[in-house]
Amino acid sequence: MKREVDIVVISDIHLGTFGCHAKELNLYLKSIQPGTLVLNGDIFDMWYFKKRFFPKEHLEVVRRLLKMAVTGTKIYYLTGNHDDVLRKFGEMTLGMIHLRNKMVFQVDGKKHWVFHGDVFDPSVQRARWLARLGSEGYDLLIRINRLVNKTRALFGLKPSSFSAKVKKGVKSAVRYIGDFEDTAIQIAAENEYDCVICGHIHQPQMRTVIAKNGKEVTYLNSGDWVEHLTALEYHNGAWTMFQYDSLDFELLNPKLQVKETETKQPLISKEEVMPSIPGLAAFDFV
Repeated sequence: MKREVDIVVISDIHLGTFGCHAKELNLYLKSIQPGTLVLNGDIFDMWYFKKRFFPKEHLEVVRRLLKMAVTGTKIYYLTGNHDDVLRKFGEMTLGMIHLRNKMVFQVDGKKHWVFHGDVFDPSVQRARWLARLGSEGYDLLIRINRLVNKTRALFGLKPSSFSAKVKKGVKSAVRYIGDFEDTAIQIAAENEYDCVICGHIHQPQMRTVIAKNGKEVTYLNSGDWVEHLTALEYHNGAWTMFQYDSLDFELLNPKLQVKETETKQPLISKEEVMPSIPGLAAFDFV
């Protein structure tokens, strides 16, 4: 039986790279029935398509997303820095899939601002070559990490994240993450948003703070499907963080799966779209 969820936000899948956990993501997508799915950037890693690495597990994710769109899930694809080539197409709609750069929606009376987050990254905005170099190093570290974790599993040891240790151990990395989150929160508060949702930094997070102007803002980051395997879910009037656990899926027998049916109507509708705010372009749905 699929779990019904009103809204799901996923980011930083990086299809086309060695670090992508496509198999695990496909299992997760099979287990849910969302009314609205927001793909918040870096879904395809177009920086590395030249490697011609796109295994069947990655293709299965694409097929699953298309099937969800056909069977009623409303999908919004928000561009990130690794798939920024799509930004030149502007904002367009193809059936139930809507390509956007950013969006604002209102649900349960609260205004949500959603975007990938690379606009706050100086290396992406000013030194693209440096961002690519850093991404190459990150991809190599993830590949080594996965090999090490396979070895650890043979000895019954829990997996370990090298990149997470590096981020926690390097003061500049910790400060960058903190600055990124604070910037998103302050800008959201200045524009009277109740919630800001980002990706990009591969750090799943949920926290509510009081901004400098006294506005209460909830900051959410959907994490990634390279290290943390996380997604944001909205159901029964609240946001929660989903984190993949293989034990939750190993017990499922494919022969016992219920035949898929059409999804219910999305919780977010055209009537709930907020008007554009000066300085922030293209924040509509359609």
